This record gives sequence, structure tokens and C-alpha cells, in this order.
Amino acid sequence: QVQLVESGGGLVQAGGSLRLSCAASGSRFSIYAMGWYRQAPGKQRDLVATITTGGTANYADSVRGRFTISRDNAKNALYLQMNNLKPEDTAVYYCNAQSGLYGLYWGQGTQVTVSS
Repeated sequence: QVQLVESGGGLVQAGGSLRLSCAASGSRFSIYAMGWYRQAPGKQRDLVATITTGGTANYADSVRGRFTISRDNAKNALYLQMNNLKPEDTAVYYCNAQSGLYGLYWGQGTQVTVSS
């Protein structure tokens, strides 16, 4: 089982930057594929970026070139560097961990608000 805790959200002006972190408990962090998702009010939860156990990253078209996902297996941590933020990036951001063997886990989310 994995417990995930996001941090780093907040209020930022358009064009600004934020770095989200996701701290994972447990000793098997490296075997999980990790991802960031976001959910705006009244909308479904959408994929932002994922990273495989081997470090291969994948991004939604809307964030490619602005956001960077990374992981530090030694620290059991997942990150999302968000640059050139736009008002449409406003949402609750969730990290998740998934393993075919151990299942799927979600954090509680962190709010990101981008003002115009």
C-alpha cells in the first residue's frame, strides 16, 4: 500500500511558476508508475503528465513544453514543475501511483489557482 501527500499548490499570477511535490510512503516507490492529474470545478479529472518506472515522461498536449514531471526514487518523491502558468491551469492537482501488482492509489490533492 502507498500513501501519497501532495504539496506546493497555491495562488500565482499568469506567467508564473509553481513546483508541486508528492511524497509517497512505503518502500516500493520505484516499482510504481506515477502521474499527475487535475480536476477543475465541474469537470472530469484529466491526465496532466505521467512518468514510468524507467523515467519516461508523457504529457497532455495542453501542458507539453510548460510542465515537467520528474521523480526521485531515493526520496520517494514525485514532482511537477509548472512554468508559464495560465488561468486554465487552475484546478486541484492529484498525484497517483499505479502498479499492476499492487493497484492504484491517489493523493488528496492540492489546489492551484492562476489569476489573470
